[in-house]
Amino acid sequence: MATDTSLNSAQPGETAIKASTSAVPALLILALAVTCGSAVQSAFSPVQELTKLDMGMSDLQLSYAQGLAVALPAVVLSIPLGWLVDHQTRLRLLIAMASLWTLGAFATVWAPNFEVMMAARMAASLGGTCVLPIAISMAADLCRPEVRGRSLLLLTIGKAAGTALAFAIGGAVYGWLQAGDISLAGLVAWRGMHLVFALASLALILPLFLLREPARREVGQKGAALGPSLAALWARRGFLAPLFIGQISVIMADNAALTWSASVLSRNFDQTPDQFAGWLGGLLLGAGILGAVIGGLASDLGHKRWPGKGILLGAVICSVIAIPCALFPVMPTVFGFAAMLAVLLIAGTATGLMTATSIAVLVPNEYRGLCLGAFVVVGVLFGFGVAPTVVTLLSQAMGGDGNLGMALAVIGGVSAVGAAIAFFISMLAAPKTAAG
Repeated sequence: MATDTSLNSAQPGETAIKASTSAVPALLILALAVTCGSAVQSAFSPVQELTKLDMGMSDLQLSYAQGLAVALPAVVLSIPLGWLVDHQTRLRLLIAMASLWTLGAFATVWAPNFEVMMAARMAASLGGTCVLPIAISMAADLCRPEVRGRSLLLLTIGKAAGTALAFAIGGAVYGWLQAGDISLAGLVAWRGMHLVFALASLALILPLFLLREPARREVGQKGAALGPSLAALWARRGFLAPLFIGQISVIMADNAALTWSASVLSRNFDQTPDQFAGWLGGLLLGAGILGAVIGGLASDLGHKRWPGKGILLGAVICSVIAIPCALFPVMPTVFGFAAMLAVLLIAGTATGLMTATSIAVLVPNEYRGLCLGAFVVVGVLFGFGVAPTVVTLLSQAMGGDGNLGMALAVIGGVSAVGAAIAFFISMLAAPKTAAG
C-alpha cells in the first residue's frame, strides 16, 4: 500500500487521479486505527456514572479518570513521540500505540480500585490520543497539499465514529448485559462492556500490518535535531501560538461536553445509558461526519481562494457559531440539549480538521510531527487535564453536583469566545506555504 513514486513522471491531471486513488486503501486503514483508538478511549464515558457508584468514586476522581489520565502521559511523551514521528518509522509507532490502547482496555476490565483504573485509562488514553498525530503525518505524505483537507477528512470521521460507537455500542452492550441476556466471564455489566471493546480492538488493529511506510514529502533538511526543530517552530509562533490557543479552547469546550453529557443526562433528565447511548452515539457520529465534511471542504476551498490564511477562515466562523450552543446542558428538554450539542460538536469537529490541515500544509515536513506532538501536549493538558476538573470545581463552587449543567455551560461559552478570537489572530498571521 505504499504510494506510487512513479507518478511524478505523469501529467498533472493523471497524477492527481492516480495519487488520490492509490492513497485510499491506506487512508481507510489509518482511519480505522483512529476509530479504534477513539472508541477504546471514549468507552468509559457512557458508563462513568455506573463505574463511579460501583467503585465508590467521587466526582473529582471521575474527572481525574476522564481528564488527568489522558493529560499526564500525553504531556510527558507527546513531544518526544512527535520528534520520533519526524525521524523514525511511523508505522512502528502506530502499531505500538495500538498495542498500548488495547492493553489499557483489557486492564480497565479488571481494575480492582481507583489507582489501577487510573493506570488503565492512562494506557488506553495515551494510545488513543497519540494515534492521530501519527496518522496525520502519514496521511499528509499520501496526498498533495491542495487535497490534504479532504484526505484528513477520513481521519476526522474515524475519530468521530470511534466516539460515537463507544456510546452507541457501549450503551447497547451494557443494556444486554444488565438485562441478563448475555454473561461475560461473570463480570458486572459495565466491565463486560469494556471486555467487548478490548476484544474488538485486538481484531481491528490487525489491518495495520498491511500498511507500508509512505515516502516523506516536502522535506527541507533531513535529520534535524530537536533543538533546531523547536527553534524553527518558535520562529513561526505568530501563526502557531494563536492557532494552538484557538484549538485548545475548542478541545476544552468539546471534551468537557463529551465528559459530562452522560452525567447531565442521568442527573437532570433521569436517563440511563441504555436510554441515551443510542441516540447520543448517532448524534456524535452525524456531527463528526458533517463537521469533517465541512472542515475538509472549507480548508481546501479557503486555501485555493486565499492561500494559507483561507484555511482558517472557516474555523473563525465555526467558533462564533459555537458560542450560543455552549448552553446545551441547561436546555429544558432533551431535544434542546441534543440539538445544541450537535451544532457545538459539528463546529468543533470542523475547526479541529482545519487546524490539522493548516499544520499539514503550512508547517515543513521535518517539523510537522514535532508540531503535532506539541499540539497534543497543550491540547490534552488543558482540554483533558483541566477542562473536566474545572467544570467539577465550578459546579462545587456554585453549590454542588446539581449545578453541573450550568458549570458546563459557563466553561463551554468562555472557551468558544476565546477560540474565535485566537483563530482570527492566527488566520491573519498564517503564511501562504510551508516555506513561509
